[in-house]
Amino acid sequence: MNNYKFNEFINIARKLNDLDIIPMLMGSVGLEVITGKSWWESQDLDIHVPGDKRGWEVPPELSIFKWDEIMNVMTSMGYRLIDLHEHEFSKDGLSVEFGIIDTLPEFAGIQLEELEIHQREDVKFYLLNPKQYLCVYESSSKDSYRTDKNNNKDFKKIDFLKGIINYD
Repeated sequence: MNNYKFNEFINIARKLNDLDIIPMLMGSVGLEVITGKSWWESQDLDIHVPGDKRGWEVPPELSIFKWDEIMNVMTSMGYRLIDLHEHEFSKDGLSVEFGIIDTLPEFAGIQLEELEIHQREDVKFYLLNPKQYLCVYESSSKDSYRTDKNNNKDFKKIDFLKGIINYD
């Protein structure tokens, strides 16, 4: 597991918890955490927080709830906003992108009340389980932009997740 990225997520999540936000760790770093496998070549941190379930249909400065406070947190931690539309920050070569947790039901069929809260030290956060990750990656694999951008990494993750789910 990429401890640097996960530890940075915990640092960010701690500050978000102070704003009464329980973030969800998504993407390859989250997948590393739940599978214990570090071969996913995580490029960034994907963090989902509460927002408007309409997602991209809403102007980016309004789509994520408490966006101004989140921007202040990230700035105070030395990050700079590099793409408002993607809600992407950068610091020392690490990209952190924020997404909207409330889009999961429509996007991947995952109900928010099914999400499990995890805790590390005093920090609360959500993680998907393998079946939920499978739903997300299967939905993502239908997005041509993502398929082109990720060189079919999603399909490798789908195959892996199907394999471990069948063993459960």
